[in-house]
Amino acid sequence: MSENKDFLEKEPIGKLLFKLALPTLAAQFINMLYNIVDRIYIGHIPGIGASALTGVGVCMPLILIVSAFAALVGYGGAPRASIYMGKKEQHTAEQILGNCFALQIIVSLILTAILLKWNRGLLLAFGASENTIGYASSYMNIYAIGTIFVELTLGMNAFITAQGFAKTGMYSVLIGAVSNIILDPIFIFGLHMDVRGAALATIISQALSCIWVVAFLCGRKSFIRIRKENLRLIPGIILPCLALGLATFIMQASESVISICFNSSLQRYGGDIAVGAMTILTSVMQFAMLPLQGLSQGAQPIISYNYGASNAERVKAAFWLLLKINMIYAAVLWALVMLIPGVFAGIFTSNAELIEFTIPALRIYMAVMFLFGIQISCQITFNSLGKALESIIVAVVRKFVLLIPLIYIVPMIWNSERTMAVYMAEPIADFFAITFTVLLFRVRFRDALKKIQKPTRK
Repeated sequence: MSENKDFLEKEPIGKLLFKLALPTLAAQFINMLYNIVDRIYIGHIPGIGASALTGVGVCMPLILIVSAFAALVGYGGAPRASIYMGKKEQHTAEQILGNCFALQIIVSLILTAILLKWNRGLLLAFGASENTIGYASSYMNIYAIGTIFVELTLGMNAFITAQGFAKTGMYSVLIGAVSNIILDPIFIFGLHMDVRGAALATIISQALSCIWVVAFLCGRKSFIRIRKENLRLIPGIILPCLALGLATFIMQASESVISICFNSSLQRYGGDIAVGAMTILTSVMQFAMLPLQGLSQGAQPIISYNYGASNAERVKAAFWLLLKINMIYAAVLWALVMLIPGVFAGIFTSNAELIEFTIPALRIYMAVMFLFGIQISCQITFNSLGKALESIIVAVVRKFVLLIPLIYIVPMIWNSERTMAVYMAEPIADFFAITFTVLLFRVRFRDALKKIQKPTRK
């Protein structure tokens, strides 16, 4: 078995990166399709489609929080497990897996209780109206029951991809996506369950994915397995995982806060059309970021494993290859957005007025996207090397120190066109955040390589 997993330190970096990244990319595109199809079905419920879609949309901040907790445990534990696999410390890697699995279950039960008891009050706070709260609450009451499946699927799947089983990780997402696409129309239209049917389809789909993930991690194909003796929480094992995953948690959890800040400011200066344009901007950004995130997640096990194995040259080679590919992709996509923004806007709406409004907003919002390849490459490498503090600092600086204040400050400075000024907050924050990330990364990456650098023979 040890020979099989050594491919992470023996195969050519380029071949290995694409081998691991392509299934991850496919999984992310499938997941995006999953979400889009879900919304299409809900939006087409006869008579109530618009209100139902709005109600489910209000649920998104809560759903993001659930996903963020999965990332806290899974995305913190998986790179550390890879590092210890690289060190050939199999027992420690399995302790990390077992502790993370146990904690995911505990977190799931707590979240389920909170969502069942207080979801109505939370949804009203997030913007649900009297017309939409019924749909939102109905959706969340069912979704909450399946929280454990969501947590285990998202969190534990990271341990599959971290071992280099990218295709298996893709199948985890594929099972859920296909199941959801099939079950949605059956429950929504066939059984006339409206939004409750959509929620039920979602949790059943997640349950099927969960069974697949847990079965694999308990089976013989996995290099590290979930074992009963490792389920007892050990502070020295689980706390470093939580520290490492905190950056990803902050990034995901903060998205709901940022969305509220953007929408409130845009509603004040530009009204509904500005808020509608923001939906398109974030959709295009999400679409644009998928390949960057997919490639980076494909690089994570390579960097983590070889860092654990003290192979500085392969760590360096993997990072530089990832950086080059991400920069080329980001530059090409940025050029397309600048040249043909109307095409991107037209993917999400056929409303001519909204498209016309979105075109200049899209150019402003994604003005520095050509630099995103640098940001993502550095961020994932911090995580891959187990640099928890650095990941947290980068996430906090971009989201809380820069972006949220700028959403309110920039319109006060550029008061001639305050709506566009709100969109301007994004590229300004991104430019300074990327500059800060690069400066921090240069120092920390060099120090990390020195620690594992093998002395040269004279």
